[in-house]
Parts: sequence; structure tokens; C-alpha cells
Amino acid sequence: MFTGLLPVVVLVVLFLVVSLRVMREYERAVVFRLGRCVGVKGPGLIILIPVIDRMVKVSLRLVTMDVPPQDVITRDNVSVKVNAVVYFRVVDSERAVIQVEDFLYATSQLAQTTLRSVCGQVELDELLSERDKINSQLQEILDTHTDAWGVKVTTVELKFIDLPQEMQRAMAKQAEAERERRAKIINAEGEFQAAERLAQAAAIISEHPQALQLRYLQTLREVAAENNSTTLFPIPLDLITPFLKGVAKPGPSE
Repeated sequence: MFTGLLPVVVLVVLFLVVSLRVMREYERAVVFRLGRCVGVKGPGLIILIPVIDRMVKVSLRLVTMDVPPQDVITRDNVSVKVNAVVYFRVVDSERAVIQVEDFLYATSQLAQTTLRSVCGQVELDELLSERDKINSQLQEILDTHTDAWGVKVTTVELKFIDLPQEMQRAMAKQAEAERERRAKIINAEGEFQAAERLAQAAAIISEHPQALQLRYLQTLREVAAENNSTTLFPIPLDLITPFLKGVAKPGPSE
């Protein structure tokens, strides 16, 4: 009796082994029955009809793709190498399997051509200073094209920009000249402010001559506080002014 049931048990076990699949939380199974897509199953335990059903497993996790360095000629005719990183994930498993043969390869090739196209439309200074703008433009273009494949491009980041040695030296000289220009402007502004303050001080002293005497006394105190062996005694201008006027006044013989 048990000998006759043994083949049936074996067949049932084999059927279960062949037909049962377990999909993880981040996995989906696109099921084809006799070549026709019958839907997406998962996660969890799914049952396939042996010989009749075939499945294609698709991961819904975020994919990080490194775009190889691309030779780009910018709008101002500078040759650079640019690479980037693309973050995307599958949002529609059925379209990712049916609409494109290999969505990973297709996304990689599209990212390379888009990177060359976008970077070739901007100048070098814009490529270096406005990365956020270029990243947004790349992400928008890639997401528009991959939407038909059921793929969502979330982020694109320029990773590295390799400049020729001649361009690096030219940019270093430009940066040095810019720093010297700023230093000269700051020095000139300082001289202008100092001259302006001196002019204001001269105007105040001309209106109040006593202020100059007070300045003399302050200078004398500062010199004495330094414990110098030589002490300077400033002569009040009031004593010298009459002599200066007498020298400046022309004589009667003239």
C-alpha cells in the first residue's frame, strides 16, 4: 500500500519544490504564463505552475551606478574628463522587464550620453561653479527617459572633473592674480580711510589748537612710560608761531 503511494508523494514533493518561490520584501516576480505576462507577484510565498510559468526577479532597492569618465569638450573648447554617480530604483517591475531588455545597461548607457551632452553645452567656469544646476538638469533628463521603463532616477551627482595640466596652471595663475587684486584694493581702501581720518583730525585741530597741546602731552606720557634713557619735550606751537610769522613777513627793504 505504501509502496504504491511513494511515487505520488515524490511527485508532490517535486511539484512543491519546483513551483514554490519565496520573494523577499524588496523583490518582485514578473510571471509569464506561456509567454504572456500574467502580473507581478510578491513579496512572500508564490506558486508557479511547472513548465508553464516562468518568472523574472526584479529588485526594488536603490541602485548606485558609477558612470565611467567621459571625454567632454565644453562650450568654450576645453577638453575635460567628467564622471558621475546615478541613484535610481525600479518603481514598476512589469515595465522594467517588458519595455527594455536590460534596464541596468540601458540606464548606464543613457547616463553616459546625457553626461557628455549636458556638460558639452556649458562653459568650464559654469561646470566648476554650478554643479547643483547641472546635477538637476541631468536628473531631470534621465528621469524623463527612464520613466517609460518603470525606473525612477532620484539623484545624479558629478563626481570628479579632470582638467588638463595646462588649464590647471592657468587657473592657478588666475586665482593668484585675483588674490593680488583684492589685496591691493583692500590696501587702497585702508589708505583712503586713514587719509580721511587724518583730514578730519586736522580740521578739528585747526578749529581747536588746544587739542594739539593735549596730544603733545599724551605723546610725552607714552614715551616716559617706556623707560627710555632719552626724554623728548615737545615745544608748544604757540611759542614758535610768532617767530614763523616774523620770518614770513617781508622786510621794509623789499
